[in-house]
Amino acid sequence: MSDPRIIGYLNRALAHELSAVQQYLTQARLTALWDMESFSRDLRQEADEELAHADRVISRLLYYGIAPKGGSLSPVRLGRSKAELLLQNLDMEQDAIRLYEEAADYCRRRGAHEDAALFEAIRDEELDHLRGMEQQLFDERDGGRHG
Repeated sequence: MSDPRIIGYLNRALAHELSAVQQYLTQARLTALWDMESFSRDLRQEADEELAHADRVISRLLYYGIAPKGGSLSPVRLGRSKAELLLQNLDMEQDAIRLYEEAADYCRRRGAHEDAALFEAIRDEELDHLRGMEQQLFDERDGGRHG
């Protein structure tokens, strides 16, 4: 029998991942309008990675015999510059990391090792996203000045 709280974490994770896909795709379109093709491609890649996370979460829900219920999507967070978009995305990734840490901790305490491993793996990938965005933001603010 599945733990309702784990199912809740999985559905929260799905809602987050689908919201992230929506945000990154929207930002990719916006930055394409700004003629920032390289950044637009980066955002589209982020959307693809978040979609892969959603796919893994859906697989786990189906394993439990539960139809995915991602809930409402969060509103897209935009900005007027690359730096503003990155700050919005950093905030979103930090929310995801907190969710996955909480979920993994709960699963470990309950002995749900496969679920804990899923949440930990996605958390680690979100940490990589976060680090990459932090570097982009640093580079953007640095404006190419080094040393």
